Amino acid sequence: MMEIPSRKQIIEEIRDRGDRVAAVLPIHYPRALLRAYGICPVEIWGPPGVDPAAGNSHFQAYTCAIVRHATSLLVGPAAQSVDLILVPHTCDALQGMGSVLRDFIEPEQPVVTLYHPRGRRDSDKAFLVRELKRLAGELGEITGKNPGEAGLMKAIDIEEEATQLLADLCGDRKTFGLSDREFYALVRSREYLPAEQFIELARTVPKDGSGHSGVALMLSGIVPEPMDVFDRINEVGAWVIDDDLACGSRRAYIPTSGSDPFERLAESLLSMPPCPTVGSPISERARYLCDRMKASGARGMLVYDVKFCEPELFDLPLLREELDTAGIPLLHVEYEMGSAVSQQALTRIEAFVEMLQ
Repeated sequence: MMEIPSRKQIIEEIRDRGDRVAAVLPIHYPRALLRAYGICPVEIWGPPGVDPAAGNSHFQAYTCAIVRHATSLLVGPAAQSVDLILVPHTCDALQGMGSVLRDFIEPEQPVVTLYHPRGRRDSDKAFLVRELKRLAGELGEITGKNPGEAGLMKAIDIEEEATQLLADLCGDRKTFGLSDREFYALVRSREYLPAEQFIELARTVPKDGSGHSGVALMLSGIVPEPMDVFDRINEVGAWVIDDDLACGSRRAYIPTSGSDPFERLAESLLSMPPCPTVGSPISERARYLCDRMKASGARGMLVYDVKFCEPELFDLPLLREELDTAGIPLLHVEYEMGSAVSQQALTRIEAFVEMLQ
C-alpha cells in the first residue's frame, strides 16, 4: 500500500517552511495562482468526521452537508492552522457560505471568493480573466508579494504537470495495480499535496491491473465519503473502472500555452470536462459519459452523492433519460455525510450490481 502523507502532516510541513495555508472549498479554482503567492491550498470536502452543529446554526437543514460540515470546521480549532479561506462560487450553497463567513462569522483569516462563468464563450473567458486578476490583487494585498509573470508561469507549468498526471491516472484506471480505496486515496491526495509531492507519488504507481475483478462501474458524484464506500463496493462484487467525480476526473484540465498567465489560468479552468457545477449542457455531459464508459468497459453508472447537492440533482432526471436511451443503467444513491456507509445504500448498490452481472 502506498504511503501518503496526511493533511495534518502537509499543513505542518508548509507552515514549518514559512509558507501560508489556504483552506479551499470545492471545486474549480486556480491552484497555480495561490502557489505563485506562496500559498498552499488544502481543500475541504466536508469532512465527514466533523460535528456539524456549528454549521447547522448558520444554514438550513436542507443545505448541502459539505457546506455545513466545512463551516463547523472553519469556526473550530482546526481553523487556526490556516491563513486564508477561498470559497469558489460552485453552487448557491457555497456562495451563501462565502457570504456568511465574510458578513456574519468574520473569522480571523481573510475570506476570498471566485465567481465562475457558466459557459465557455469568449465573453466567459474574458469574465474569468478579470475574476482571476481581481483575486490576484487580493492575494497580493494579503501576502505582500508580487510574483510577476515569470513567477506565475513557473507555477502554472508545475501545476499543469501534476494535473496531467491526475488525468493519466483517471483515464487509464484499469492498468494500475491498486485497490479502489488505495487508488482514490492517491487521486484525492491532489486535494492537499504540493504538486511536486503528488508528481513523485503518481509516478510510482504500479502498472499491474490484473487483480481487478467483478462488475466494472463508473462512479459519479461530488465526493465519495466515507472512503470505505470503495471497500463496500468491492465486497458486493464490483469495482470502479472510471469516474466522473468532482474530486477526481472532472479536474483533468487540458494543458495550456501562451504568453499571458491569466489567459492560461482561465483557459485551464474552462477546459474541465462537462460538469453540472458550471452549467454544462446535459446532452454534452451525457455524450461525454457514454464515450468514457464505452472506452473503459463500465457496465453501469453509480451516482453516489451527498444529500441536497442541487447541481447534481438538477442534472439527474435528464441525464438518466439520456443514458437510458444509450442502454446504460444508472443508480442514484444519496448519502448523509457520516462515518459509515448506510445499510440502505449498501443494499441498493448490491442489488444494482446483481442486476448488471
